[in-house]
Amino acid sequence: MRVAGAAKLVVAVAVFLLTFYVISQVFEIKMEASLGHLFARSALDTATRSTKPPRYKCGISKACPEKHFAFKMASGAANVVGPKICLEDNVLMSGVKNNVGRGINVALVNGKTGETLDTKYFDMWGGDVTPLIEFLKSIQDGTIVLMGTYDDGATKLNDEARRLISELGSTSITNLGFRDNWVFCGGKGIKTKSPFEQHIKNNKDTNKYEGWPEVVEMEGCIPQKQD
Repeated sequence: MRVAGAAKLVVAVAVFLLTFYVISQVFEIKMEASLGHLFARSALDTATRSTKPPRYKCGISKACPEKHFAFKMASGAANVVGPKICLEDNVLMSGVKNNVGRGINVALVNGKTGETLDTKYFDMWGGDVTPLIEFLKSIQDGTIVLMGTYDDGATKLNDEARRLISELGSTSITNLGFRDNWVFCGGKGIKTKSPFEQHIKNNKDTNKYEGWPEVVEMEGCIPQKQD
């Protein structure tokens, strides 16, 4: 009986030790696998971060040089989505800000500091062109002027309004028609025509939306005004 009891004890101890060994081996394998996965994931995250393209101000495609202001703008989409104007990562006008409207939307910016001076919109379908003319005449030299249409920006325009906008550097304003889409960036006191202008005609054969052309977008770097 004593021999049998001793034998059972030896077997029990052996089973316990074997079980402990197996469990410890499995646990060690799982730990190694978990650590390996962790380090692999960390390396992958690092590689992803290092290859992710940088984001530039206003979401433009490349960084602007020193002493330049980054800007990006889009005209309205039909009569549904308003225009958007961004300068130096600051959204000046948009539907979200609730400061855009039908007609011509205008943002004025200090050409030296980039500070926003004013934002307004002028209804060129059901409104009067006189307030737009008075506003354009009040703009001070050295001011950056950003404009974008929404719905219809041309019906009420007259020759005087078109001339004043042309003096800001616009080329397309003389041909802007009913429900055309147009974005423009110029300045008061500019001596040449602005390179920052996009215009698409309202044409029933090519319109993207029923009665309206597709949205026009534009981005670039505006030289800072120097003393």
